[in-house]
Amino acid sequence: MLRIENMDACYGLFQALFRVNLEAARGETLALIGSNGAGKSTLLRAIAGAIRVGRSTITLDGKAIGGDPEHSQIANGIALVPEGRRLFADLTVEENLLVAAGAAKKIGRTGEWTPERLFKELPALDPLRSRPATALSGGQQQLVAIARSLVMNPQILMCDEVSLGLSPVAVDVVYQLLRKVKQAGTAVIMVEQNVSRALAESDHYCCLQKGRVVLKGVSAQADYGRVAHAYFGA
Repeated sequence: MLRIENMDACYGLFQALFRVNLEAARGETLALIGSNGAGKSTLLRAIAGAIRVGRSTITLDGKAIGGDPEHSQIANGIALVPEGRRLFADLTVEENLLVAAGAAKKIGRTGEWTPERLFKELPALDPLRSRPATALSGGQQQLVAIARSLVMNPQILMCDEVSLGLSPVAVDVVYQLLRKVKQAGTAVIMVEQNVSRALAESDHYCCLQKGRVVLKGVSAQADYGRVAHAYFGA
């Protein structure tokens, strides 16, 4: 269980998050919903260790890990698929996965998500093994980015802007993979601008507005009117 308690986060003198509280359980998906600038990406980056926060504000299975740097959070089992994917431009699809798998092995994060298993789970990527990762379509790049994080065998997989810029078909393929990840027992935290899709693909949701949690609950019981009001700041 990942637990966030009373988290504040700042960029210099600018405070971006205010006393955020939420939980993400293994085998479940949490959707972060909110307009641009609501604090969603900041929250993911803070959990991933890119932004310093208080030690006790993040706990994983009862252990305080807030403020650990990014490489330590990866070792703790937290992986982030950032907006923009940030693949290694000079490497092929397979090399992107192998580099991540090698790094995972060095820090002891081994498990069922291997490059070979991912190529089997994602048959659309198998014929693209030798292609430069940045020569792929947006949907293919998103799959590679998620696969690269999965070979770290994380306990918590965070995806920023899951479907941004993707075709409807590509979005469906990405979500098929995320469902398999959840079924394997990993907690998934995702940022998704399509509110209907976010609620349909998640177990719980959390609406952020100007760095504060303004609404959260069980996705299947969500009131779309209340969620829309929270999204637009009404």
